[in-house]
Amino acid sequence: MSIPAPGRLPPGLRIYAIGDVHGCAGKLARLHALLADDWARQPAERCALVHLGDYVDRGPDSAAVLDRLCGESPVPGAERINLRGNHEAMMLDALAAGPGTAAEDLWLWNGGDATLASYGVCQGLPVLPLRHRALLATMPLQWEAGDYLFVHAGIDPRRPLAAQRSQDLLWIREPFLSWPRPLPKVVVHGHTPCRAPELRPSRIGIDTGAVAGGPLTCLVLEAAQLRFLSV
Repeated sequence: MSIPAPGRLPPGLRIYAIGDVHGCAGKLARLHALLADDWARQPAERCALVHLGDYVDRGPDSAAVLDRLCGESPVPGAERINLRGNHEAMMLDALAAGPGTAAEDLWLWNGGDATLASYGVCQGLPVLPLRHRALLATMPLQWEAGDYLFVHAGIDPRRPLAAQRSQDLLWIREPFLSWPRPLPKVVVHGHTPCRAPELRPSRIGIDTGAVAGGPLTCLVLEAAQLRFLSV
């Protein structure tokens, strides 16, 4: 069921935005199947599929999640935007710094050990397939469409959009989450888990804790309406 959205998209565009996956490859596969069915039943002129980051760590199969992101889109012809999350940033930093470094320690302490296991590695750092490295290296930090800004964590509401820092786009919680005044765009984000999607006048949070037993959620935006799909 669609409800009024806090923003508007250009005519003919539908956006599917998916929250934090964290290695839950099975849930992502099932959610992608729902999107494919949704699109087949009622296609639009154009489609964008946005993943909001945190594909790796903590869950059972990060490698399979990255494989799926490298593969065919569940919606043929859709523009695909795979945003970087703070966990991808930590993973890249660890791979660049190497074993025995503070960057590796930070990544492992934040669930990187589960990612290692998904590549069949118990110690050291994995040798990633080239397609996984290319995907991780080219992930943008933000994407805009109509009245919406899509980022992993949020924005610093005290700074203009053009002056946002990557640290905030990847990691911020406060003062973004409790900011009482309007923002320049409606921010669609993950990063901060909630039991159900959080719909606010200037932000929509869709990390519903898939890795902790909650659903994996997709926000569907079209014109001035929104709805949710989840598995």
